Amino acid sequence: MSAPLLEVENLTVEYAVGDRPVVAVRDVSFTIGEGEVFGLAGESGCGKSTIAMAVLRLLKEPARVTSGSIRFAGEDVLAMGAAALRGYRWRRAAMVFQSAMNSLNPVLTIGEQLGDVFTTHEGATRREARTRSAELLELVGIDDSRLRSYPHQLSGGMRQRVVIAMASALRPALLVMDEPTTALDVVVQQEIMAQIQRLQRERGFSVLFITHDMSLMVELSDRMAVMYAGRVVELGAAARVFDQPEHPYTQSLMTAFPPLHGPRVELVGLADRVRAAGATADGCGFHVACPPDRSDCSTDIPDLREVEPGHWVARSTGAVGDATTTPVPATKGAGR
Repeated sequence: MSAPLLEVENLTVEYAVGDRPVVAVRDVSFTIGEGEVFGLAGESGCGKSTIAMAVLRLLKEPARVTSGSIRFAGEDVLAMGAAALRGYRWRRAAMVFQSAMNSLNPVLTIGEQLGDVFTTHEGATRREARTRSAELLELVGIDDSRLRSYPHQLSGGMRQRVVIAMASALRPALLVMDEPTTALDVVVQQEIMAQIQRLQRERGFSVLFITHDMSLMVELSDRMAVMYAGRVVELGAAARVFDQPEHPYTQSLMTAFPPLHGPRVELVGLADRVRAAGATADGCGFHVACPPDRSDCSTDIPDLREVEPGHWVARSTGAVGDATTTPVPATKGAGR
């Protein structure tokens, strides 16, 4: 893997709600190399977006980082002051938010919103900002006449392209994409994915790609991590995790999609007792759905262990078949 651009180590994020804080992210570690696309998958509520907001230092009360570190190109993101943070956001790391309609100001034209990036961060004149905004729209396949349009006058796919253009305007080294194809039909999804892949090849930026759709994940990502109840339960090469998942939760995700070909099969959902355990357990929240040979993780949190080169799975030390696996230090490679 190339030199780490982003290093997230033992990150824990809590939401201070009532007498007992809610832990949304628990001891999560991963790295993203220069020019790498790293995927973060998992169901709604598992902590994916919270990690994205933490990486950009966009968390607001009652959310707070209680432990761990985030380093970008060797710099401590959590220790950045106001001036350093201003230079970090959008210029070095930018974000494509989950809902394009909510990300755009409804009372400003597309040209005004794109131009604001250049006037605010680079001191460009209005004429220069308009020229560069037109170039950005052309980059994502939108005619520059749309600079005079308001967000509601654009389709969902066009709005998403505008948000992608805005995030890539200052050529950041890292682009965080939080569910960039949510609420779009499958045809537009594929168009957006192709656009992202082309921009990534041309500009060479790294991507933190967040989604619950495993098929989209493997199409774009080099490596991926699967999260459940705020923890990473599996991490490795995207194609390997997709084709041969090791953790029971990852396997459950894979069986949640009906096959397009072959005989019809019954889809089995996760029982309510699994979700309840994930919300309250001190150990692994998925232990009630694991087979017996994986040991009892109801009280002990299983470590990510290397089951083969580059492939880590959350596994108890007492699980059958773990005699040759070794825990991975948080500071090494992509795993904990």
